[in-house]
Amino acid sequence: MKVVVDYEECASNAVCMGIAPEVFEVRDDGYLYILDENPGEELREKVRQAANGCPTGAITLVEGE
Repeated sequence: MKVVVDYEECASNAVCMGIAPEVFEVRDDGYLYILDENPGEELREKVRQAANGCPTGAITLVEGE
């Protein structure tokens, strides 16, 4: 699974970071960073919840990568 963020849509509201801080981080500069764009299977559910919870729909999960 690969995590892809559309930074044009991302509002850096940190909802994803609250759900999966192992993968997402909004830093002091106000921008979202992906800490692990290919998270392991053990994080699949948290990352899926983060993508589904994104208010702007900026997070996409690509299977098989």
